[in-house]
Amino acid sequence: MVYYIVTSAYVLSCLLLVLVVLLQQGKGGDIASAFGGGSSQTAFGARSGASVLSRATTVLAVLFMAGAILIAILRQGGGTSVIGSSPPQQSAPASAPVDSPTETAP
Repeated sequence: MVYYIVTSAYVLSCLLLVLVVLLQQGKGGDIASAFGGGSSQTAFGARSGASVLSRATTVLAVLFMAGAILIAILRQGGGTSVIGSSPPQQSAPASAPVDSPTETAP
């Protein structure tokens, strides 16, 4: 159950990381200017928006890496691999059935 909770939190952090990265201003402008927005950084301001998004990116990137390591550790303890398992033991072949003499009609 812990594995599923950690995996769900990991997927959520991945989606948030993608969203935060897409909201950041690139070299050519931000996402608002791509759709015809007149002013950039109107929601956060020119300076504070960059620091908020930068911090959010840093925190989410750390959660992304730590989550990947944690999921790998949790997954390592459970189950066996098909590749890593030893081949099944072969049993001795079954002996052929003994033919019983059949009576022939005279």
